[in-house]
Amino acid sequence: MSDQDENDETPEYRLRKELPDEVPAAAAAPADDAAADDTAAEPAEPALTGRQRLVQGIWPPRVTRAQLIVAVLLFGLGFGLAVQVASNSDSGNALRGARQEDLVRILDELGDRSQRLEDEKQGLDKQRQELENSSDQAEEARKQTVEKERQLGILAGTVAAQGPGITMTIEDTKGTVEADMLLDAIQELRAAGAEAIQVNGVRVVAGTFLTESGKGVRVDGNKIDTPFRFKVIGNPQDLEPALNIPGGVVQTLEKEQATVTVERSDKIVVDALRAAKRPDYARSSDR
Repeated sequence: MSDQDENDETPEYRLRKELPDEVPAAAAAPADDAAADDTAAEPAEPALTGRQRLVQGIWPPRVTRAQLIVAVLLFGLGFGLAVQVASNSDSGNALRGARQEDLVRILDELGDRSQRLEDEKQGLDKQRQELENSSDQAEEARKQTVEKERQLGILAGTVAAQGPGITMTIEDTKGTVEADMLLDAIQELRAAGAEAIQVNGVRVVAGTFLTESGKGVRVDGNKIDTPFRFKVIGNPQDLEPALNIPGGVVQTLEKEQATVTVERSDKIVVDALRAAKRPDYARSSDR
């Protein structure tokens, strides 16, 4: 070989000379006779030489980016599992290797913590019960206040009322009925347990007064004319006998040639109202 030929031997040329012409392929044994027959029936692809594999860039095989990422992820997952198993093993080994005094102390601490949690739970349950009781007490107080206000409103004449009672009608065609006779009837009804009284559209309350007005009568300054109609709420079995006692209201009015009719009823409606008057001087003693 001449000097020129030696210079022409480039590294690639020398590598190709060193590679064998044929790269032996691993023979795969057929899984069974049928597979072997099928393989033998098909024409085998010609094996590539080492130079051909090197030229075509398929040898040695290349690692793709996706394969590299999958390998890294699998490595990280395996490392994490190994650390977790080692941690659990260390915890168990630490307790198994602890002294009896340490184990007793750990149990005592767990017992104390459990007791503190139980005490805290009982305290919270007690607070909840107190809140519920206070809420129930507040609701009961509100109901009692509303009921008391209604009762006082009935007595003061500021709210309407209904219930069993009587209706008394006085016909005075002669004009002989005077204010004091009607006042006696009101007093007799109150004594018999009347809870609400209305006379010709005027609500009768504790401060009601009656006066003469020519041929008529005034109730709290409101003139009323005959017939005088009393609507009274109370126990009918007490109210009617109180008016019909000997020498009572009915006999007195009949002596004055007035006609008196008393009727019982299961439902009497007293709907005449009085405006609530605010006291000028009296104040609640709670303030």
